[in-house]
Amino acid sequence: MFGRKNSNNDAVTAHKAAKQALHDNQRAEQAAGIREETDTYRELNAAVNETEKHVPWYRR
Repeated sequence: MFGRKNSNNDAVTAHKAAKQALHDNQRAEQAAGIREETDTYRELNAAVNETEKHVPWYRR
């Protein structure tokens, strides 16, 4: 009943990878002096939001 499901582990892994890509992009854009939202940021942010739907709030 309280055990973790394997499908959740895949979703959590995908969500963490998407967040990591977003944060890596953020660091690169800040280092380049970019302060406004770019198309890359919007795509990565959309990916994070999409993967977040399949991850319970307590595993984010």
